[in-house]
Formats: sequence, structure tokens, C-alpha cells
Amino acid sequence: MEIDKNSDLLQGLSDSEALEKIQHDGPNELPASKPKNILAIALGVAREPMFLLLVACGTLYLVLGDVHEGLMLLGFVFVIMGIELYQEKKTEKALDALKDLASPRALVLRDGRERRIAGLDVVKEDIIILQEGDRVPADATVLRSANLLADESLLTGEPVPVRKTEWDGLAERAHPGGDDLPYVYSGSLIVQGNGLARVTATGMNTEIGKIGKALESVTEEETKLKREMGRLIQRLAVIGLALCLLVIVVFTFSRGDLLKGILAGITLAMAMLPEEFPVVLTVFLALGAWRMSKRNVLTRKPATIETLGSATVLCSDKTGTLTQNKMTVAWLSNGSDFFSLAGARSFPEEFHEIIEYGMLSSQTNPFDPMEKAILQMSELYLHDTEHIHTDWEMLKEYPLSKDLLAMSRVFRQVGTEEKTIAAKGAPEAIFDLCHLDAEKQRELAAAVEYLAAKGLRVLGVGKARIDASDLPEIQHDFDFAFVGLIGLADPVRENVPEAVQECYRAGIRVIMITGDYPVTAMNIAGEIGLRNHDACITGQELQVMSEVELCERIKKVNVFARVVPEQKLKIVNALKKNNEIVAMTGDGVNDAPALKAAHIGIAMGEKGTDVAREASSLVLLDDNFASIVGAIRMGRRIFDNLQKALGYIFAIHVPIAGLSLIPIFFAKLPLILWPVHIVFMELIIDPACSIIFEAEKAEGNVMSRPPASIDQPFFGGGKILVSCLQGVSVLVIALSLYGAGLYLGYSEKEVRAFSFIALISSNIAVILSNRSWEKNILQILATPNATVKWVVGGAILFLTLVLKVPFLTNVFQFEKVDALEIAVCSLAGVLSIAGFEMYKLMTRRRVKNS
Repeated sequence: MEIDKNSDLLQGLSDSEALEKIQHDGPNELPASKPKNILAIALGVAREPMFLLLVACGTLYLVLGDVHEGLMLLGFVFVIMGIELYQEKKTEKALDALKDLASPRALVLRDGRERRIAGLDVVKEDIIILQEGDRVPADATVLRSANLLADESLLTGEPVPVRKTEWDGLAERAHPGGDDLPYVYSGSLIVQGNGLARVTATGMNTEIGKIGKALESVTEEETKLKREMGRLIQRLAVIGLALCLLVIVVFTFSRGDLLKGILAGITLAMAMLPEEFPVVLTVFLALGAWRMSKRNVLTRKPATIETLGSATVLCSDKTGTLTQNKMTVAWLSNGSDFFSLAGARSFPEEFHEIIEYGMLSSQTNPFDPMEKAILQMSELYLHDTEHIHTDWEMLKEYPLSKDLLAMSRVFRQVGTEEKTIAAKGAPEAIFDLCHLDAEKQRELAAAVEYLAAKGLRVLGVGKARIDASDLPEIQHDFDFAFVGLIGLADPVRENVPEAVQECYRAGIRVIMITGDYPVTAMNIAGEIGLRNHDACITGQELQVMSEVELCERIKKVNVFARVVPEQKLKIVNALKKNNEIVAMTGDGVNDAPALKAAHIGIAMGEKGTDVAREASSLVLLDDNFASIVGAIRMGRRIFDNLQKALGYIFAIHVPIAGLSLIPIFFAKLPLILWPVHIVFMELIIDPACSIIFEAEKAEGNVMSRPPASIDQPFFGGGKILVSCLQGVSVLVIALSLYGAGLYLGYSEKEVRAFSFIALISSNIAVILSNRSWEKNILQILATPNATVKWVVGGAILFLTLVLKVPFLTNVFQFEKVDALEIAVCSLAGVLSIAGFEMYKLMTRRRVKNS
């Protein structure tokens, strides 16, 4: 696409003009789902089983005449609503941040410069740059067009792309659909070519706004983990309901009091109800995605966080991901001689033509890093020479295609009908266009190998001239002459070699896929520390290779060169057939099938198309390979911490349920726990799950252990057993204090206080011990987590108030206990984690000796 450098189009709006327009018209967005207000959250809480049980208990206490207990329980309803509101708002804030990041981007001209901005910030009169693979951010009039085709199926339902033309200054605004309209519409997709357009409508004033179709990028989906948790909750609910009915029957027949029997049954139901599970799952995934976005990785699909910890193969593009994507022209070859620009003080005349035609075949305002490098080279060495043709008129562009990896641009010289054609592209494509004989091709291929061996990206350059008025349909019909080769250097990102080694330590294999030459690819692979980097499969070999052969060879080969995007799908499918969990990067329209097929599709945020972003599950905001590795590390951390939270929930519900259930079967024994005690415990359990464990740092071995199997349950029988055994140890200690107190002649209320103190202290100890399944308790205490002091400090403060404030002591059905008794009960509770600490010690020794 050629733009006159003196055109006002190149200036676009100024920042101040854009700010005025956005203040007047509002952001360029469509109405999405509104955030829940306080009333909606309260109604949501009112439908939860725990809320209904609390109301039932409070009502029963009032019926029985226990006004204090009834009002206390009903008061707790508002506390729980407060916790729910905090969690909802925190989750909502995280999701809003993700939606802002996930919104389509736009390339605009502002103050004469290309700027990549959020689609929300596009305003009327903005000049937007349209490129293949991008979503159109707003309705606009086409001012410049080069082979522009748009998919408007979102608006019209018609799957066939439509051709766009430049506005003639007269055509009036029309509805979407049909060829040769000079308008593009918000939400449509550029499938070919490029152009410039002036925005005419944003937000609700666009065609899609009129339809009222909200496009939301972040959607909730039923994940494997949610299904697993749902099954677990259902089983526990059935068990809890059965035991609840059993308690009511046994209590009524053994003690002759139906109302108190119902109260005891409800107490057990509250103790058994795993109401924390769905809350914890939602909070962890939402905040986990938010935390990952802070590390330049946008999570578009929640299920991806689950899969990250299981990834076994990471397939990465080379350019811009493993390398810096900051190209510089390093070497030139005119077919007979080579020239290195490293430390060069002059630029020999015999190489000028290579840069001249390389520049002519590039965009005037290039976005591509290689074209930028060529343009910089021309500005540096060809300024004010006859090789710069600012007065030539660009007539036609022949774009790059998957069949011919070269592009040509046709220019007309002022005052004549003579036309000059400049071409550049993959060297073999240029050799083909120049119709070189086999011997000349072998000679030039050796030059390409020489440059590629230096780790350079190599482009071929060709030229042609014609006098005919009609231009051919395809590039092949020109009589091209070979001009030379350009070798471009793209340095490896500094943090990539360490990130690759971190992958290997984590049991993750790294595969590099590139369109570069095999020699260049293997050179870069060796530089970044890829294993088996001297073996390579080319795109040509891949094309003819059978699926069976590829599945076998791909087990050892980690470098793929001269690969076109469509072949990535074949690589993904072969890896999946070998039972690998595949993460695949991509940025172009043609990468979309591979991104969708991979278990984890990773699109580039800076150079990636919107199509690639929409097909992916992760978006890499900085296009950096190390950020992918960071995402895997974060994914493993999130799921480690989620397992710890669920383990803690199991561990603490066992003694609560046991203390509620066991005394029921002995008619002469006083009950230990009533609803008020369960609610008090819930006020500690909820924030412990959603705050302490979510904020816990990663384990030391998080990236030095093999990936988790995708087929194994997230929280299997082994982990449930270990967690329940922790709970059994707490239960044994609380029951021992209960039995000893009764044996020594303490009153019912004193014994209840002893058991409850032990339960709270053991709860705090279990929280601390479960912060790590790897470190011992002393190492854990030395590891900072700012949230611990608030939750643990709050629990200790509330317990102190319950024991010291007469009103609360009476509501909890305690009697005053002295400091020594508190100390003994607290110490007994802390000792409940001894078994789990021994288990961790034995596990560490077993791992060390294996």
C-alpha cells in the first residue's frame, strides 16, 4: 500500500483531539453484562444452602426461646454476605482487567505515528491501518486499498469475503454485504490485503451496535476441574444429608427432643457441607488469570490454567519469540561477492542495487521488522542518491502467498510508461521468479547456506522492467533478473537460554518451528541450548512424510525449518498422537487451526493477528518466550495452592463433622458443637481458603518436577486420604480433651470450651502446615505471607473475645476457663499437625533417595 508522504492522512488525529472525542462520544464498546450490585449478590447468597441452614437455625433458636443465639446466628448472615461481596468484587475486578486486555486492538495514525491502541480508545475521524488478520475496530470509510478483502459474516451471515474499494468522495454510507463497497464495519475481519480507513462510527452507533450483539471475549466454561469438583460436592452432599437425617432420628429417639434433634441435624449438615469448594475454585482461577496478566500473559480460557501444569511439549516460533525481532541488515551478496556491514565505513556501489530494490519491494511505512531494517539501511547509505525514487508511482502490489513466498510491487516512472517491478522473498522463490538454471541455483544456494550458517535470516531480491500498459495476473509472468541476497540478523532474547533450561528441568520439551533455513534454525537452536539441535525436519520433508513416520521422527527432532503455518497443524497432531500435552505459539491467520488443535494455543499479543488471538487460549502480551515459561510456572503454582486449599478444607471438616456427630450416639454425653460454633469456624475457613492459600508463593520444586498427568484426577484418593488423616488427628485430640474433661469432673460448658479452643488452635496449625506440602513448619513460618497475620490474628482475637466477654461466652455455651487450661488446650491443638509433618519428612527423604 503506497501512501503519499505529504498526505494529511499520515498525520491522523492528535492525542488531544482523540481525548476530546472520547470524552464526547464515550469509549468504543458495546454493552456487556453488567456487574452484580449488592442486592444481586445478597439474593445469590440467600439461595445458598449455608444461608438457608443459618436462617433455619436462627429461627429454631428463637422458637426455643434462645433469643441471644438466634439473633447471633441471624447476624452472622450479614457477615457472610460481607465476605461474599468482597470475594465477588475481587473476582469481578480481576475479570474486568482481563476483558480490557482481551478487547481487540487497533493500529491507528496519531500525530503522524503508527500507534497500537486498545479498540476501546478508537474515536471518530481516527485513521486506522487495516492489515490481514485484524478485526476492524469500528465502522470506517476506506481511503486506501491494496487487494482488500473482508469477512463480514458476523454481520451478514454470508461466509464469502467481500472485496473493498477506495472511497470516491461521493458514495453514501451503505449496509454491509456485497463487493466493491468503500466501507468496512466493526467486528468484520480483514482476510487479505491492507489499507487505510477513516472511522465514521464507534460503539453503539456502528452497524453491529445497532444489531445489539455484545461481543464478550472472556467467557465462563465448564472445565474438567469444575466437573470433578461438582461430582465430589454431590457425593459429600448426599452423605451429609443421610447423616443429617440419621442424627435427627437418633437424637429424637435417644433424648426425646425433636426440635433440638433438628438443630443437631442442621449442625452436622453445616459441618459436612463443602460450600467453600465452588467459591475457592472461582476465586483461584479468576485471580490466577489476573496474576498471569501482570506477567504479560492473558488467559482467555479458564481451562488453560488447569492444562498448564500438564504441558509436556512447548512448540515456539523463532522470530520475535525466541529472538528479539529487531532485525538489522548484517550481510549482502550480489551473487559473486559478499559484504559485511559489521564495522563498515563505506558502502560499495556494487551492493547499492540490492538495497534499492529491497526498499522498493517494501511498504513505505513498514510494520514488518525486516522491511524496517531494509528501510533504515537505505536511509543510512542511499540518502540523496539516484537509488531513491520518491517520485515513482506505485501501481500494483502482488502479495506473498503460501504457494509463492515472495511479493512484488510495480512502479511507474514519472513521464514515461516504463514500469519497474521490485520483488523480494524467500531465496528459492526469487530463484523461481528469475527462471534461473540449475547450475546458477546451486551456486546461489551455496551463498544462501553461507549466510544462513551465520544464523542470519536470508531474503532474495529481484527486478524486472516492462513497457506494456496491462499488468499480468501473477508475478511469474514478469521477466525477473536476480539482484542479490540480504542477510538479516535477529539476536536471541537474553532470557531465552535460561528459560529453555528451566523447561528441561520441569520435564518440558522445547521444539522450535521457523520459516527460516535449516542451517539458520539449527544455529539459533544451538545458541538457545535446544537439545539435539543438529537434527532438523524441513517443511518440504514434512509435506511428503506420512503420519506414522512423523510420529516416530518427532520423538527426537526438536527443530523444524522452512515450515509454512499450515504445517503446524500436522506437527500438533503428531505430538498429540504420541500422548504429549502440546503448547503451540502462533501469530498469523494461518496459525489459527494449529492454535485451536493444541491443548494450549498461545497467540502473540504484539505482532499477532486478532484471528490468532481468538483461536488461542493464552495471549502473550510481550511476545517473549520467557513469559510462556513464566505462565507455566504460575499455572503450576496456582494449582499447587488450589490443592493445598482443598486439602485444608477436607482436613478441617473431618473434626467439625466428627465432633458434631459422635456425641449424638451416646445419650448421656453432652453435645460439643452447635450452629454458632460451626459459623465461627466458617468465618476462619473461608478467608483462609480464598486469601492465604491463593497468595502463597510457589514451592521450591515447582519447576523441577515432571508435568502432572492430564488424566489423573486433580484431587485424587491419595490426597483426600492424607487430608482426612490430618482431620482425624485433630478430631482425636479434641475428643481426648472432651473425654478427659468429663472424666475429671469439669462441667459440660467447660468441656465444650476446652474442645473448641483445641479445635481453633489446631485449625490455625493446619492452615500453617498446609501452606507447603514440601517444607517443614519452621521453614513455613520463616516464609512470608502477608495475609497469614490478618486471618490468624483475627481468629485469635475473636477466640479471645468469646472466652473473655460474658455475653459471647454465654452465646457459645462456654464457662470461663483459666490461662493454664487455655495454654494446655492450645498446645494440644498445635500437636495435631505432628503426623502431617512426619509425612512430609518421609516424603522428602523418599524423593531424595529416589
